[in-house]
Amino acid sequence: MAYKNSQTSVTYVAGANLSAKQFYFVVMAADGEIDAATDGAAAIGVLLNDPAAKGRAAEVAIGGDTRVTAGGTVAAGAAVASDLNGAAITAASGDVILGTAVTGGDSGEVITINFQPRGAA
Repeated sequence: MAYKNSQTSVTYVAGANLSAKQFYFVVMAADGEIDAATDGAAAIGVLLNDPAAKGRAAEVAIGGDTRVTAGGTVAAGAAVASDLNGAAITAASGDVILGTAVTGGDSGEVITINFQPRGAA
């Protein structure tokens, strides 16, 4: 079961319709707005709400235990990274490690990670 616990979150501006990206990794674009993360990206956090249009408030977890959607099978204790859709996958060589899986799960399931970016795998 996924959960959140002692997380830090902030509010930014959505750079697009992110209604389908709740509990996915996000990045800060050059214009200062939030967009969905891509494969191996240096995400700034996990989107906690579902802003339906550009310019809407985007609540982002930037630290602590938070929920994220798995993009494949992820084992508890694994270092995680972003896949091409912003979902959590087991980090591979060259990926930016975004945290550690606290609970495991399969593709499409919401798992808990400790979001703590720490460089390339």
